[in-house]
Parts: sequence; C-alpha cells; structure tokens
Amino acid sequence: MTLTSQDRTIIEATQAGLPLVTRPYAVVAESLGLSEADLIERLKHLKAQGIIRRIGAAPNHYRLGMTANGMTVWDVDDAVVDSLGEKVGVLTFVTHCYRRPRALPDWPYNLFAMVHGETRDEVVAKRSEISSLLGKACRASDILFSTRILKKTGMRLRGKEG
Repeated sequence: MTLTSQDRTIIEATQAGLPLVTRPYAVVAESLGLSEADLIERLKHLKAQGIIRRIGAAPNHYRLGMTANGMTVWDVDDAVVDSLGEKVGVLTFVTHCYRRPRALPDWPYNLFAMVHGETRDEVVAKRSEISSLLGKACRASDILFSTRILKKTGMRLRGKEG
C-alpha cells in the first residue's frame, strides 16, 4: 500500500506521541485541518493495512516507582513456546513478551518477558511465577536487570519523500 500525503502527515503528527489532554485526537485533527472522526477513521485504516501496528501509552516505569526492571529470558521447547508465550504475555506484571531466535551456543534463550517491580526481590518472585507456568518445557532461564532507561522509539518518518 502506498501512503497518501494525508497519511504521511497524520503519521508525522502522531509518531512522537499524542498530547496529554482529554481529547488528544481532536487536538491533532484540528492542527491538521481534519475532523476528529476523520482522523480516527484514517488511523483505523492505517492500522488495518498494517502501516501502523498500535497506538499505546509508554509509561516511564521509574516514575511509577517500578525501579527494579528485569528482562527474564527463557529456553523453552520450540514445540510449545508460542502457546506458553501467550500465557506469559497476559500476566499482569509482564509488560511485553516475545519470541526470538536462539544464538547458540552462547545464548540458548528463545522467550523474553519484561517484568517490572519496586524491588529486585519482587521481580525475582514474579519470575518464579513465570517459571511455574512454563514448567518442564523450560530448560534454562536468566534475568537481566536494567541499569538505566533506554529511549524506546519505533521507526520514524522524516519530512516529505523527494
């Protein structure tokens, strides 16, 4: 699918985030000379076409008091990693969960789940819950604690195509 100039403008106006107001789509729409309904409809279309994957909040976990953040990594049997990954991904304390290829022989892990907590002990306890859920399908695991915040951004459009 080719992006229209209006689609590019909408993406450029929203890619860095929405304004923190009661009706953020109305504010963005007004700045683009659109109605709020038209903007929302266009965003739905872009999502349906796979041009944008999602619109969501990206909270600063440190400001929320979640200063112990650990990426739990798991070596899970490939035959069940997808189904078990879905179960891990819906746990209330997991903010994102995904499958990645192993990098053998040094990195046997194929399932990753980010866990946040107020203390490292809390994160370790949550990791134990994941371990229980994975059961015998899990051969090994580890936890990598964050030492600093990394800025998370997706791909960004810049200016008009030339």
